[in-house]
Amino acid sequence: MKVFNQINDVRDCASSVVTIGTFDGLHRGHQEIIKTLTTIAATKGSRAAVITFEPHPRHILDKKNKLSLLMSLDKKEALLEELGVDVLLVIPFTEEFSRITAEAFMDDVIMKHFHPAEIVIGYDHHFGHKRQGSPKFLQDYAGKRGIKLDIINPVADDKVFISSTHIRDLIGNGFVRRASFELGWVYGFRTKVVHGSGRGKGLEFPTANVVPLENDQLMPKPGVYLTRGRLNGDFIVGMCNFGTRPTFNETELVMEINFFISNMDDIYNREIYIEFLERIRDEKKFDNPEQLVTQLRQDKKYCLKLKKKYE
Repeated sequence: MKVFNQINDVRDCASSVVTIGTFDGLHRGHQEIIKTLTTIAATKGSRAAVITFEPHPRHILDKKNKLSLLMSLDKKEALLEELGVDVLLVIPFTEEFSRITAEAFMDDVIMKHFHPAEIVIGYDHHFGHKRQGSPKFLQDYAGKRGIKLDIINPVADDKVFISSTHIRDLIGNGFVRRASFELGWVYGFRTKVVHGSGRGKGLEFPTANVVPLENDQLMPKPGVYLTRGRLNGDFIVGMCNFGTRPTFNETELVMEINFFISNMDDIYNREIYIEFLERIRDEKKFDNPEQLVTQLRQDKKYCLKLKKKYE
């Protein structure tokens, strides 16, 4: 997949089949758009081109309520390549760019650099200043120029439309397994292992403290989770506590993982991609460390049982 990071860098993309969107999460609804895009492009012998934006437009347009994201740009690029996209244009989204009208965007970016053979768009996507670029706008714009437009309907499961907003709500409420189903990939993110207080080792559950590498990463609801780490291409399963450790009267949110491996000393200062497989329980304050250890033993036993589903 060829990636362009500036509009004027785009080369050799005439007669592409094009789609536009932020595609945060690249969930199953987005994947339907991309699959349609790549199928049409293959039929026409054209390139499948995706135009997206970085940072997320809401990070520029609504700075007071900064949106937490489902995925990094790197993850998005990797998934788009897996889905068969040929060309990706990542447009730097700025306040100045946000003032470009939908028609100017189509004229100066899409038509000038891609001369699209066909356009594929999601049913609810809007672009351009004040979100002028609706599917209805595109129908009129494309129709006047003899360009076929495909509007992709939402993907629903059990009468629930799959959307980035809905998936963020699921993760924020701890429903990570359902979120992964709607995403079409296991929810997770890149982290770095850092040294913590060392208390876990004394409780017979040594943990690795991890911090997300993306500043805007959407975090799950505090609690205990079955997790899976990817390190050097291998999977390592563990149980994660994300919370404030109330048994010890602490208040800072910390993510710590007890990996089910014999030696955890080798993973410090390493980057690990962490996937959240299932939620086990809420975080709880115990009267003493001994009660906590008893609960952790039960948690680990349950996690080891669940682990078999993912082997």
